[in-house]
Amino acid sequence: MSYARGEQDDPLRELTVGAALDLAAADWGPRTALVEFGPDTAGRRWTFDQLRQEAHQVARAMLERFRPGEHVAVWAANRPEWVLLEMGAAYAGLTLVTVNPAYQVGELAHVLGQSRCDGVFVQDTYRGRDLLPVVEEARPGLRELREVVALSGWDEFLASGDGARELPSVDPGDIAQIQYTSGTTGTPKGAQLTHRGLVNVGRYYAVVNGAGPDDVWVNPMPMFHTAGCGLATLGALQTGGMHVLPPGFDAGVMLDAFASARGTILLSVPTMLIRMLDEQSARPRDLSSWRLSTLGGAPVPPELVRRAERELDVAVTIGFGQTEASPYITHTLPHDPNPEWITTVGRPLPHCEVRISDPASGAPVALGAVGEVCARGYGVMRGYFDAPEATAAALDADGWLHTGDLGSMDGLGYLRIEGRLKDMIIRGGENIYPREIEDLLFTHPQVADVSVVGLPDPEMGETVAAFVRPTPGSDPSADELAAFCRRSLAAYKTPRVWRFLETFPQTSSGKIQKFVLQERYLADLATDQH
Repeated sequence: MSYARGEQDDPLRELTVGAALDLAAADWGPRTALVEFGPDTAGRRWTFDQLRQEAHQVARAMLERFRPGEHVAVWAANRPEWVLLEMGAAYAGLTLVTVNPAYQVGELAHVLGQSRCDGVFVQDTYRGRDLLPVVEEARPGLRELREVVALSGWDEFLASGDGARELPSVDPGDIAQIQYTSGTTGTPKGAQLTHRGLVNVGRYYAVVNGAGPDDVWVNPMPMFHTAGCGLATLGALQTGGMHVLPPGFDAGVMLDAFASARGTILLSVPTMLIRMLDEQSARPRDLSSWRLSTLGGAPVPPELVRRAERELDVAVTIGFGQTEASPYITHTLPHDPNPEWITTVGRPLPHCEVRISDPASGAPVALGAVGEVCARGYGVMRGYFDAPEATAAALDADGWLHTGDLGSMDGLGYLRIEGRLKDMIIRGGENIYPREIEDLLFTHPQVADVSVVGLPDPEMGETVAAFVRPTPGSDPSADELAAFCRRSLAAYKTPRVWRFLETFPQTSSGKIQKFVLQERYLADLATDQH
């Protein structure tokens, strides 16, 4: 049956995030741990010892305002203070609530209110927008919110702590963070993630990828996302690597960081890597230090892997997970021995269990059969905060997280992702998986990016639509791409609707919002019919 468990040789660590920093400082104290990077930044640097010392200051200053167990939000873009607040909250026994700096007032009010935040740390401005007035606008409806701390007053905040204050005892099973799901459908829900889960998933991700003290991680992933503050931050921390933190994703700035800091490891979503490849083609830099590109967060087309290997001469690995799992569940290996690895997302991380279940009955399916991917282990959330019905829908009585992703498993325990359960297209009774069509179209030289969705069809139930971003300077036709698909796909899988776009609607973590593509197409169709 479709069940696999990760290796058991490397024991789980019973650590908090703070204890992980303690160990790192003991092992690599004088080495550089964190570097600020960007054209408009001061380029500040911290050793592991300095990071630990300042995180203790942050914890003591936090404890002047909050009690252990309270919820404290960070509403900021990527910057060193974010890392220090993550570590400081861990030492102080506070639960960190991570907030997307692009949120509008209603979204902010929902997250701070639903999570019952007692305080929020706010970046004064983000992309030309003043954030403090937005907090004040939301504040009347936030009964628990006592403290608003502006990051422009960071030095005064640090100085406010009692240097003699003893830090509380924190348990690895305590909730370290509440992270809100990206909300591509419905209202975002707050996944409660433990210290144990974040620490172990971050370390195993780094170890599986062969990371060590000589690595320089250039991190474009949002810190409010588990990939940014979990995988990259805690992965680099626990393997002695240098964490280079630009203020956000910009392909040119990222490549400059790799060139000047001699970066070695990138964790990104596929769309980020595509933009970096395009930027490197247009304005080449010396990227000879770059050894590994790890991809996740969205389906990874095999053709993108081949392009990165060919143009950058880097190894590529692929991971799979979701916020509710802290986040990674499976991963491939650098220079993976499985010749089919490029079409998979690898095997379960150490000590993690994965099975493929029938979506209707919940029973495991046979090897090779498609079903819902389910995961169980240390990284799985405690549940959604104050949302028992949503928790019961995601976590079953045996502790399995139902991911909502469709996949299959081979005899070696490698997982293949076929798409989202809700994205599966049913045309005339035939199940169609958009991922198969997308991977094929990615191999066409005139296709830079593509997303395949289902649209309502009065006769067949659904029809297949392909939204394509052409490669720069190219002008593919719908007939040409349809003929290309027909050479490899059955007629019922070949898209009947083609739309060409310059950009895709995306979440803040770089995932294409398929439902927005559907809504826009249907709205345009309704307008045309009137």
